[in-house]
This record gives sequence, C-alpha cells and structure tokens, in this order.
Amino acid sequence: MDYVITGNKIRAARAKTGFTQKQLAERLGVTNTAVSKWERGLGMPDISLLLPLCSELGISLTDLLKDQDDTEKKEILDCLSLNQTGEAAPAGTAVRNSADLRIDISDLTGLSPYVFGHNLEHTRAAVNGGLSAQMLRNRKFAGKPSKNRGVPAEWVGIGERVFFQTGARPSYTKHICCEKMRRGNELNSLSVQNIIGEKAGIAQKGLAVTENKTYEIRVVTMCSLPVSLKAELTSGKGDTVYASHDIALTPGDWQTSGFTLSSPAADPEAEIRFTFEEKTEVVFGAVSMLPEGHFRGMRADVVECLKLIGPSIIRWPGGNFAGEYRWKDGLLPADMRGPMQSANEIETQPYTYGYDFHEISTDDFVALCREVGAEPFITINLFWNTAEESAEWVEYCNGTPDTEYGRKRAENGHPEPYNVRFWSLGNEMGYGHMEGPMTAADYASLAGAHADAMLRKSPDLSLFSSGPYPNDRWAVESAARLASKVKYISLHNYSNCHMDYTSDEKTAATYQSIVSSAPGVLKLAKTMRESLDRSGEKLFISFDEWNYWYSWYRPSCVSEGIYTARVLHMLISESPALGMPVCCYFQPVGEGAVLVTPDSARLTANGQMFALMSGHKGGRLCRIDGDDDHSAVATLKDGIMTLTLINDGYDADREFSFGPFGKIVDSVLYRSDDVRPYTFFETSKLRCTASDSGVRVKLPPHSVGMVKIRIKK
Repeated sequence: MDYVITGNKIRAARAKTGFTQKQLAERLGVTNTAVSKWERGLGMPDISLLLPLCSELGISLTDLLKDQDDTEKKEILDCLSLNQTGEAAPAGTAVRNSADLRIDISDLTGLSPYVFGHNLEHTRAAVNGGLSAQMLRNRKFAGKPSKNRGVPAEWVGIGERVFFQTGARPSYTKHICCEKMRRGNELNSLSVQNIIGEKAGIAQKGLAVTENKTYEIRVVTMCSLPVSLKAELTSGKGDTVYASHDIALTPGDWQTSGFTLSSPAADPEAEIRFTFEEKTEVVFGAVSMLPEGHFRGMRADVVECLKLIGPSIIRWPGGNFAGEYRWKDGLLPADMRGPMQSANEIETQPYTYGYDFHEISTDDFVALCREVGAEPFITINLFWNTAEESAEWVEYCNGTPDTEYGRKRAENGHPEPYNVRFWSLGNEMGYGHMEGPMTAADYASLAGAHADAMLRKSPDLSLFSSGPYPNDRWAVESAARLASKVKYISLHNYSNCHMDYTSDEKTAATYQSIVSSAPGVLKLAKTMRESLDRSGEKLFISFDEWNYWYSWYRPSCVSEGIYTARVLHMLISESPALGMPVCCYFQPVGEGAVLVTPDSARLTANGQMFALMSGHKGGRLCRIDGDDDHSAVATLKDGIMTLTLINDGYDADREFSFGPFGKIVDSVLYRSDDVRPYTFFETSKLRCTASDSGVRVKLPPHSVGMVKIRIKK
C-alpha cells in the first residue's frame, strides 16, 4: 500500500470539506496526530476506519484506493465485504426457517482454549471507573489546575483565601523507567496554604457510598509544622457528617496515614473532605479511597463478572495503551506510581483528562488472571522501552529469585515465577496512531532485537508480532523474517455500520446490518491465512482484537449480542482449520461485556453470550453437516455434548433438529423481544421435544439456545 498516495487524497478531500485535522479526528474518534500521519504518508488508517473516513470526506472507498495495487485493494474490499465498485457484496446463505443438524460425535477436532480470550486495556472506562475499585478521581493531582483557583481537576478547594498550587513542591509520585517518554503534568503534588488561619483543605464530591459499608482511606501528606488534619465523609450538601477521623501530621518528609470510615446511610453523592485550621502549608501527594472487600484494588463484583465470562487468556495492558505503559513503575506502591499521560492517543483516556493512574501492576494483573482462571498475555512497549527493559520485564515474571528482577518479584511477595508464556511485540505497529516504526522492515528489525533479548531470559516464550494485517508485504518482510522466533501474527478487526433505531423499519435494517457483518470477520481471517501462507512460513494467527466499532460508547444491546454470538460460533468452528488458536475480544470491562456503575456490575448482552459460549471451553469440536451459516456449534467433553444454537432472524422462528444422542441434562434459552440499545437477554429453560427419531427445538427471533446432552455409551 502506497501511504503517500492515500495521504494526498485524504488531505485534498479534507480541504474540500473545510475540516481541520482536529475536527476530522474528533469525528472519527482518533487524534489529530493520527490524521496528520495519514496525510503525510507515514501510516494508514485502520481498516475499520476506512468507511467512516470516506463518509466524513464525501468520497467513495474506490476513489480513495483506485491508484493502489490491485491485489492490496482487493484485500481491503474483501475484508470489508465490498465488491470492486465499493458497494455491499451479496449476502451469504439466507437464514432458513429450519435446520436438520447431522452432528458426528466421532469426528472430533481439538479446540484451543485460547479462542475464548479477552483484552484488558487501560482505556476509557475499562480500569478507571471500571475494574479499579479506586473511588477517588484524579487522586494524584495530574494535569493542569483550574483557572484562578489553582485546584486540580475533580477537586474542590475549601477556604475563601486559601492558596492552592500544583508542581511547586516535590512530587510524591514518580517514574522509574522510560525517562525519554516523560510527558507534561504527570507528577504533581498539591500545596494548600492557609493564609489567614481559616478552615482550609480539599474535597471531592459525587462519591457513591453504601449504607454501613467500610471504606479504606489513605492520605499522603507533608508539612513543616504540626497540623491537625481532619478527614470527614459527609453528605453531598455537606450538612451531615457521616464519619470523621483526626490525623496528627508531624513535620518532615512524606507521611502516609491510613484509617477507615463508614457511612450509616447510602448516598450516591457523598463527599470526602480533608481540612485543617493552622496557618501553614500542607502538601498532598496522593489520596486513596477503596471499599472493603476489594481484590488487590480491583472491584470484587467486576472480578466475579469476569469469572462468569470465563476468559481463557487476557491480553494486557493494551492495545494502544501498551505504547504508553511503563512497566517498572508497577514495582512502586500503588499510591506512588506516577500517572501516565496519553501521547498520540488521548482518546484512550477521555474520562480522566488524558491520564492513567496505574492502579494495576504486573503483580495485580497476574493475580487477577489466576483468580479468574486465565493465562496472562502481556504486550510490551516496543518503541519506548529498550530491548533490555523488555527482557527485564520477562525476567521479573519468569526469573528465579536469584536473578536481579526475579529477586525484585520475590521481595514484592511473590517468590515463585509467574511463568508468563505469551508476549506481544507491540501493538498495531505500522499504523499512523502508534509511535514507532512504520515499515515492515523497520518493525522486523526492532521487534527482532526485543525478541532476542526476551528469549535469552526465557527461551520457551510464545511471541506475537503486529502490523497492518492482512498485508502481503508485511507477511514477507516482517512475519516471515521473524518466523524463526515469532510464530503468532496479530490480526485486529472491528465491524461497523450506521445505526438508527428511530423507527421499526430502521431498527430492523440496523439489526440486519449488524448481524450480517459477522461473516466479514471470518472472511478477513481467511484472507489473513492466505496471506501468511504465501509467505512460505508456518505461522499462526492471533485474532487478538475484535468487536463492533465504538461498542465502548454504547449501552447493552441485543443486536450486538447476537453479532457477538455469531462471531464466537465462527471463531470456534473455523479456528482449527485457520491455524488461529488465540482470539481476544476487545474488551470486557466497561466497554462491551460487563456494564459497570458506581455501585453495581452486570453482564451486557455481549457478556451473556460469552458466559454461555464458555461452556465449550475444554471440549473437542464435533463435525456438523446441515449447518451452512455457523448457527450451530457442538463440543464434547467428559461424555457431555454441549450444543449452542443461534436464530439471528429478525422476525421469524427457527427450528433445529438433531440426535438422538442421549439424555438432555440441561437447556437454556437467551431471548429478548427488543433488540435496541439498553436491552439484555432474558433467560428461561429451552423447551426440547425429544422422540426416538431425535430432538427438536424452536428458537424465537434473535435468540440463542444451549442444550447439554449426556451421550449414551
């Protein structure tokens, strides 16, 4: 793909619309830096952005691509399920009203458990406001303060003539690696100077507290004179004090004070205050508020939802965020870890002023994986970390206590190696939104150096490379070149369509567009397989990001739940033949599968489908004839056949027949009469009609069923 040709067309079309780079970026949900790179020919938009980009620019996709290589142009159009005119390709096999399934329980294929994977990226609401149990926002005072008042974002200053300033005193938080990538206003302390001796301090509002629940509070401060600091948990209006605690601050270096507070009443708008009356200065380094019962700073209810979903492998810390992450900061206590500002991808942290507060470290992540039964899968910061730093991360995870970084892990309370096997050499390299090498050869050179250093520390690693795949040039110049040490090649895809639920007709059309886009995911994977095979090397696909575009900004929706079920069926059915043993959904918490509010967590329609389909984990795949559209999947494990069935029709029932195989031991139906946003599946027992000739089940529109059968011996 000639990026310069594409860049010139994007720049010319943007100029015609009158958009600035920033305006176009905002409409596409990317940064203006990414748009700038596209226009300068330094990268290519992600394939999922091509249709939205053309729509914004008022040009057709064929016009954008017409001067490109015919083979590469066809690959892109095929991936988007478009024909050479840029119009929608014909739909696949029409959904039938009945299906006679011929399931062969003797013709079994091994199924990788890692098809049921997920991403846990520090983006948007996945950690902050999602998995993290931390209740205080901007608890380390990052970013620019407010005008005139000088108080950091999310905080309120107390006192009429109190002087607030950030950055004037030493910072309690710090970074211990990647000095070259330090960015602005990451490391701040907050100075509170009581000029006239009034009540002075800081407060944060809008905290959802539960009746009689205990909260663990920590405050890190520094002062030059003795101070009596009062901590209060109050009502939102401040007229009722629920609980308080007095702290005697002593002059000197940083002082951490820990205590608990509880509220006798539930209050969704509670406030926490820290005040003093001495005519002096108190410097705040960090403040923390966690509910009792958290799991290593993570919400227990969200962790339980992850267990329901059943991820077999979790990719962390990104995604795009991997290029912003500084792993060695995780060796510090949570309060001391410096906030990380997004660089090219401010969009990754839109709800926290462009900063991540590093609430989850390597130790926390591995503990989470073990808690939910998943393998850890780590993405390195390929561009900003040196090869030696990446190797040290491997040693921290896998080294024995007599190695330098294995000893650090042991000192942090984990003497046994974690044995993390799966490591990705960066994320989406070659695209304009990522910092680092833009060509296949440059990426292969850099990734190869990191791979060599990492393998010297732990020779049995499974390494993954990235790039703008499927792409024949990258397959030859990167994947094949790295093939002796990197066997897995990353593939990402996000389906996309215009959604309109404002009438019954538009809802039906939107539903059909969403559901019918699922086969494009499989088509893309097949294109990737063909491309890698042409490289001449035996390589595996890691489909480690997939979802519907912008699902992270939308409420739960049964339309997208059916799409998720269809894609999961395709991945389960076809992954063995495609040599695609790893697949990871993007992403579970707060962005697609688990809906998180301040005081609750539940599975979305997507999450419900993952919970259902996880029943196939550990089973062997049965061959099914009579199913042309991946509406059925059957697996066999320990004498139990698990069969899942999908009716993706919008307004018609669908009947399935199969068997007989034995005794039905369980059945469940996931259905909803409404497919629009804010919907979930309701569950009930799936009615099965059994006879000597077999079993029949009828699924209503847009529903998914599961039947478990104990096979007769």
